[in-house]
Amino acid sequence: MMLETVHPMSALATAGIFQTSWEFMQKGGIFMIPLCLTSIIGMTAILYKCLALSRNRVIPDQLARQVMDFPELVAADRIEPVFKEFDKGVSTLARLAAVAVRHRGKPQRDIILAVESSAREETSRLHAGIGVLDIVITVAPLLGLLGTASGLVTIFQGLSDESQHLVIARGIAEALNTTIFGLAIAVPCVVAHGYFTRKIEVLTSRLESLLADLAHACQKNVAKG
Repeated sequence: MMLETVHPMSALATAGIFQTSWEFMQKGGIFMIPLCLTSIIGMTAILYKCLALSRNRVIPDQLARQVMDFPELVAADRIEPVFKEFDKGVSTLARLAAVAVRHRGKPQRDIILAVESSAREETSRLHAGIGVLDIVITVAPLLGLLGTASGLVTIFQGLSDESQHLVIARGIAEALNTTIFGLAIAVPCVVAHGYFTRKIEVLTSRLESLLADLAHACQKNVAKG
């Protein structure tokens, strides 16, 4: 009995939300179309960055431990499985570590230079999508302001000796709704942009530390050999 009561209520609530949202879009006028497209692009960029900056794609915990234990693994002659993980290149750390290992036997400075050269490309990958968020953050409020200006024009057209209240109301709705929607798109994108930028800085610092130790270990172990 309880389930029979809850499900119709949930369906009605969902239908009410969709109807309200649709009315909100309709009242916003023609500028709601590019705003909706901007919203989709922004949300797609955020989802992409969440996946691209996941721990397994950048610095997997197990691989990080193997890099830190590199000298001990070499001494114990258990390094081949680690080399295979590097060669797979499924993460940023693996690809850069593979570069360091390929240059083992050279001076540490040469190894670091080789890693830094490859790191530039990896850094570009880490920042991929951030530019899209920059564009959305700029464009969404501007589209909202264009909708506001359009709504004000409609309002002024309705102001005459015989005021057309319906036209004025439509202009007010268009002016307010586009501004609200533009800001609603920009705000989460600003938050996501700041979060992702900070996360990239932390990941980059962690990569630098691990790879510096790996370069030293490669040079040190080869020097011993």
